[in-house]
Amino acid sequence: MATSIVLTVCAHDRPGIMSRISGIVTSGGGNWLESRMARLGGQFAGIVRVSCDSPDAAKELEKHLQILSEEGIQVSCHNEGDLSDYPYTRCLKVDIFGNDRPGIVTQLAKVISKAGANIEELNTAIESAAMSGHPIFHASGTVCLPDSTDDDALISAIEGLSDDLNVEVATIS
Repeated sequence: MATSIVLTVCAHDRPGIMSRISGIVTSGGGNWLESRMARLGGQFAGIVRVSCDSPDAAKELEKHLQILSEEGIQVSCHNEGDLSDYPYTRCLKVDIFGNDRPGIVTQLAKVISKAGANIEELNTAIESAAMSGHPIFHASGTVCLPDSTDDDALISAIEGLSDDLNVEVATIS
């Protein structure tokens, strides 16, 4: 029976990290299904979902991936979660801009969670304002909602964090 594992990867960024990981996955009989990767603060970070022919094959692949720690590449392996009772029926693409301040990500995450929504993907950055050059917070990503959560209520909750937040939302089909 096929099984999937999720890998989290962290290492000091340098050329060849993905080549090493993908080579071990392939030689270990794994199939690379999807991934997200980024370079932040000189570190490489990634999350990868891999399928294997069986749970035993997944365990064997995990052993081979641990060898990478000798090269400074830390790989953690996790069983794929059960998605059969995932209650989120629709997703929104969100773009949020506002003046930067400490705690803005915490505030944003709390109102999204309190509204009953789930953050599927979130990218944040500090950018320079076009005219003044002062720091502007920018978050973009995907938020998914169950039928019981109203889109407008979620948007209002986010906008209610501050008078200076601009929220743009698009429905994902």
